[in-house]
Amino acid sequence: MFRPYQIILSVALIAGLPACAAIKKDLSKGINYFGGDKQEEAAKRGIAPSKVTAIGVNSYLYLATLDTVSFMPLLQSDSANGVVITDWYVNPATPNERMKLTVSILDQELRADALRVAASRQTFKSGQWTDAPVQAATVQKLEEIILTKARDLRRNSNPG
Repeated sequence: MFRPYQIILSVALIAGLPACAAIKKDLSKGINYFGGDKQEEAAKRGIAPSKVTAIGVNSYLYLATLDTVSFMPLLQSDSANGVVITDWYVNPATPNERMKLTVSILDQELRADALRVAASRQTFKSGQWTDAPVQAATVQKLEEIILTKARDLRRNSNPG
């Protein structure tokens, strides 16, 4: 039997973790996983600032998505196009079911309609994985968690 609260609980616990310390305070300029400002680094290397690629979608939504799904293995993470795809995740508490997520960030603005989560679920029966329905409440809860985390990131990056 599908227990959506288990996935939601796992996601909620992960969403409370602090963001990676290597990410600079002004997230709106883009993501630099190695520290430093992209524009500054480009200038030091003689690259025109206009040639530096920044994140193509809302960085708060993107980082909140990565943080929220960090307990799941990633298949694809594309900051330019705002797509995060996880591989199948089996919750140890329910070893006969697994989930896979595709999160799409559709805009540069931090808005609820700029985020779309799609979930796939399978159950293990008779020696094989078969598709099973995902409750709409599960997807809605994941979207809420990501949006809340993104708002927290924005609030914490703009002191005052």
